[in-house]
Amino acid sequence: MTQERKVALVTGASRGIGAAIAQQLIQDGYFVVGTATSESGAEKISATFAENGAGRVLDVRDGAAIDALVTDIEQNFGSVMILVNNAGITKDNLLLRMSEDDWDDILNIHLKAVFRLSKRVLKGMTKARFGRIINISSVVAHFANPGQANYSAAKAGIEAFSRSLAKEMGSRQITVNCIAPGFIATEMTEQLSEDIRKKMSDQVALSRFGEPKDIANAVSFLASDKASYITGTVLHVNGGLYMA
Repeated sequence: MTQERKVALVTGASRGIGAAIAQQLIQDGYFVVGTATSESGAEKISATFAENGAGRVLDVRDGAAIDALVTDIEQNFGSVMILVNNAGITKDNLLLRMSEDDWDDILNIHLKAVFRLSKRVLKGMTKARFGRIINISSVVAHFANPGQANYSAAKAGIEAFSRSLAKEMGSRQITVNCIAPGFIATEMTEQLSEDIRKKMSDQVALSRFGEPKDIANAVSFLASDKASYITGTVLHVNGGLYMA
């Protein structure tokens, strides 16, 4: 079934940006495996994707689980040719109040997971002499935000990691890029008060929040042959909140 289609793996695909990315990649013709942290989330993904993909449970902090997941994908669907590292959470607090557990958890879920997943899929990509690794960063890797020292550090680390890996894997025709979203309308932002949402959107040149589809479109481009000569870069999708 998947032999004629490239296999894409999208972490954190049960809702929001991850769900939009997965759906766009399906529209682009990929067979998509999306991950969730719960069985119910994985089942929802499988039901939504139908014959175009599958849902799987994954705790990205668990190295053994990552290895088992990619082995399962390889055996059942084929080698991962498109990896989108999207899974993530926030544990915001001022540094004076931030616990070491909250620091470690964010670094493990974001930065270490990107290291583990990227390393695990590289063998298949190298053999195929093709691959796309797309890491979801954040505007806060560039645009300071108090209370997010852990999150900002993790996202900045992802970008530096991506540039180094792009240098290493370029000769194998494997590209490694980041997308740095700005304020995106998700379930999390919907919980904010109208006043806070207004203050946030006023900082954006386009005077509005982005949509998950905006990030999905950027992933679609970077995964495509149209972006075959783009690697080691950060694509900012923030409506002019931050202008590099």
